[in-house]
Order: sequence, then C-alpha cells, then structure tokens
Amino acid sequence: MPVVLDPDAAAVLNVFRDAGRPPYETISPQEAREWYLKARPVANPEPPELASVTSMTVPGPAGAIPVRVYTPKTLRKKDGMSPCLVFFHGGGWVIGDLDSHDVVCRILAYEGEMIVISVDYRLAPEHKFPAAIDDAIAATRWISDNAAQLNVDANRISVGGDSAGGNLAAIVAIDARDNRGPKLAGQLLIYPATDFRMSHPSHSEPETSCLLTHNVIRWFADHYLTGKADVDNWRASPARMDKLAGLPPAYVMTAGADPLRDEGDEYAKRLSDAGVAVEYKTYPGQFHGFITMGKILPKANTALHEIGNWLKGLG
Repeated sequence: MPVVLDPDAAAVLNVFRDAGRPPYETISPQEAREWYLKARPVANPEPPELASVTSMTVPGPAGAIPVRVYTPKTLRKKDGMSPCLVFFHGGGWVIGDLDSHDVVCRILAYEGEMIVISVDYRLAPEHKFPAAIDDAIAATRWISDNAAQLNVDANRISVGGDSAGGNLAAIVAIDARDNRGPKLAGQLLIYPATDFRMSHPSHSEPETSCLLTHNVIRWFADHYLTGKADVDNWRASPARMDKLAGLPPAYVMTAGADPLRDEGDEYAKRLSDAGVAVEYKTYPGQFHGFITMGKILPKANTALHEIGNWLKGLG
C-alpha cells in the first residue's frame, strides 16, 4: 500500500538518519541497548506528575523480576481497588528496559487513571525464547494473585505493550485463557509483532524501512529465537494460534510505515472474526516506535490519549 509519512514523522526520520546511529544489525546487543537509551531524552515528552512511582520485584521462574509501579493522582476505584495495566516494553526482545518506556508508562497511568506495572523481563541473547514469555506470564499471574496488596482490582487487570511487548501481551492473554490464568479485562497491542514468518507484504515494501527495517527484525529474531522450529510456535508467533475466540477485548494499533503493519492488521481482523471485541487504530503516516516520541511527534500524544480512553472504557 502507498505510504506517505506525516510531515512531522518525515522530519524526525531525517534527524535520526543524520545522527549517524549505526544500524543495529551491525553492532552488538549491548551497544544497541546503549544507543536505544540515548535516544529517549531527545524524543520523550515531559511526563505528567503522578502520585508515586515505586520499584519492587516479583518472583519469576529464574529469580526475581524487577517491576516498576506507577500510581496516578486520579484512580478509577471500585471498593477501594484500582484497575491495572501490566506493561511489557518493546525493543525486539533484545533492547529496552524499565527506563526506556518510563515516560510512556507514566502517561498511560495518567491517561487511563489506573495503576501501571511495567515488567523488566529477561532479554536475549543472554536469555533466549521463551525466557521473556515465562517472565511475562509469571509477573502477570503474581500481580493477579497479589492484587489486594497492590490495591489492584483483580477483575480489572489488562496486559499491554508495544512491538515485542505487544507480542508478549498477546501471548500472555492466550496463556491466561488456556492455562487457568487470570481473567484479563483487556489486551493492548501497540504495533505488535505477531508472526515470525515475516512474510507479509509490509516486510518487503521500501516505504516501511523507517528506523525498524526488515533486516533489523531479522537481527532481533536471530538473537531471540533458538531455531527455525520456534517460528511456528504460537508462544513466539501468536498468529500461529488457530483459536482466538474467548480472548479479552483488544486495542490493536498499527503504523503505516512499519514492517509489522500487515501482521498487526491481520491479527486484529482474526480476533474480530473470532468474536473478540476489537478497537483497531492505524496511523498511516507514522513509523514503528513513534509512540515514545511525544516531544517531537504530536501524533504520539494523540495516540496515548486515545489508548487512555479505551482503557477507561474497560471499566
């Protein structure tokens, strides 16, 4: 499909290209993590003031999992308990952490009037598939099981994330349905990675090679997956799950100039066809990763506000 970048997005893309950042596929994971974090202050908007931001750990399959709890000043309480979004950051399962998505989580807590708990799951290549998934599932279950001590309403817990984090959120939702996990209120999938076959048309369109390119995705996949068999495992590629009925309501967002655009679009349609309530939003003039760039991309702030409204609509 033809892609025309929003003027603001085109200007930002030129700035990033002129900055001289080496392509991720040419450097080590540790170097990529450092470059990724360096870009945050340039792009992140000023965060809203919250009531509190606290750090803690929750038990995981390989030890303690760091999490960060964001509590806004205004909460939608029922019987003293608040809704909660368990958030998984993006970064291709290789880069990103609690700090890279700190501002996004603050904004989501503010806009959604809910507690947001960001999960610092294990990264590849030090911890390959399915380590990140195991941590995401374990953290979500622990939060549900210990909701009262967190002032969280166990009946109003949602999962969400961007990119790789959207992948994890989709998988956690399926696992919860099939393995007696918490009854989730919703799943927030921001330009999610859903299919490691990487065969959708948007993976090969020149117009989608903006920051996140097909080659970079291959680099992420090579670090994350253990072999070809993982590609068709639904715990890596939720699109490979045949049955999507019975999953929680979903908000699926895609960007026009994004290699992941078509797989996100297809996953939203499959959810809807399976009877899942889906709110689908696409930003045709934006590129992958724009949601964190509210200082330089006004559409990012619009998107987070709209997501907040959807979260409020979950109850």
